[in-house]
Amino acid sequence: MTNGRDPLPPERGKEPGKAFLIFDGECSVCRNAVEWIRARAAPETFEYLSCHSEDLPRRFPHIEKSACLTAMHLVLQDGSVLAGEQAVPEILLRLRRFRWAAALFRLPFARGISRAFYRRFAARRHDISRLLFPGGKQ
Repeated sequence: MTNGRDPLPPERGKEPGKAFLIFDGECSVCRNAVEWIRARAAPETFEYLSCHSEDLPRRFPHIEKSACLTAMHLVLQDGSVLAGEQAVPEILLRLRRFRWAAALFRLPFARGISRAFYRRFAARRHDISRLLFPGGKQ
């Protein structure tokens, strides 16, 4: 479930509330992406939850495990859910040094290109994981 909205920069002096980033915790690429985000985010910016966690159905009953195995999900404070390529600009907006990059997603054709890239990448992430992290847990 996504709201399809274009992310806007937070008002000056006003930070967006904590968001929940749900990801495939058994995927090396996904775990490394979350670690990259965690290293660049303020501690109160995100809460991270593997879609393999027993807490997922209790905390987010409207998010199916099968859906979060195909794309990361970002749950905002207002309850809206952004999945896959729709989550990326919102994540970037929450990383102070990368907010500028969120604007790239507003360029003509950016939505279609990011959707195609994200879906192709996500579908092949376990193969990519084996190439990037040989011998690691996929």
